[in-house]
Amino acid sequence: MNPIQHLVVIGTGLIGGSVSLALKRAGVVHRVTGVGRSRENLELAQQLGVVDDWTHDVARAVSSADMVLLSVPMNAYESLFAAMADHLPVGCVVTDAGSTKQTAIAAAKQILPNPERFIAAHPIAGTEQSGAAAAFAELFDQRLCIVTPESDSDAAALARVKEMWQQTGSRVEVMSASDHDEFLASVSHLPHLAAFALVNAVSKQATETQDPFRFAAGGFRDFTRIASSSPEMWRDIALCNRDALLHQIELFQVELNGLREALLADDDERLLNEFGAAKEARDNWLAKHGEGL
Repeated sequence: MNPIQHLVVIGTGLIGGSVSLALKRAGVVHRVTGVGRSRENLELAQQLGVVDDWTHDVARAVSSADMVLLSVPMNAYESLFAAMADHLPVGCVVTDAGSTKQTAIAAAKQILPNPERFIAAHPIAGTEQSGAAAAFAELFDQRLCIVTPESDSDAAALARVKEMWQQTGSRVEVMSASDHDEFLASVSHLPHLAAFALVNAVSKQATETQDPFRFAAGGFRDFTRIASSSPEMWRDIALCNRDALLHQIELFQVELNGLREALLADDDERLLNEFGAAKEARDNWLAKHGEGL
């Protein structure tokens, strides 16, 4: 086990901050530098022990790093890669925590001098909270982290990134970037869009005298929890994974249209079959994977 001498976390929010705290908990990182735009958030991160020091200067931060983690909106990758490209030390490994992988890899190949040392990753963990104050060391415990190397990825860099995510408490799985983006479009990106759409649909029904949210209870709260997530982050995820997400929206619309047809036809048997199939599929999923949720 090789400790990380200097980890630079670009984006010291929930995910980036939790990575730092998890590695500090494991005793495998000597120094963590936070990089971000908000002075207030960076100062809070240092006060909370999430980072040891901070700067707004990407180039200066990475100049002595042996590991760099990007935990930022997807549309920031190109500018950040450009800012660090001429300042990364020989042997420095770069990884990320973004929700789409093909666009991240494409940006690295276009801009970084040694893109084979960029190992894309995505921890499947999070909450609807944001900022350094939301970070906690246990966020990744027994959660899946997907690593998506390329055929020409540096073997030592890949091993180091896998080890780092394991040290956070994650269960690491390797797959292709294209498979990752398609799978995550169905089980993560589409649910977020559905939650945003449902909240907006209900909100637009409000009048001066009636507030439909007044009648919402636990089911609505649970289903729409993720609509409280960062709009900026999810805008970028949706656009970066557009093709896979459009495919999943089409599949979802097919299911909604089927339910609409059943309602129009008063087809109680079809409704029962559809609801039963969904319940069985979800129950089986929880029985098989529930402990890691």
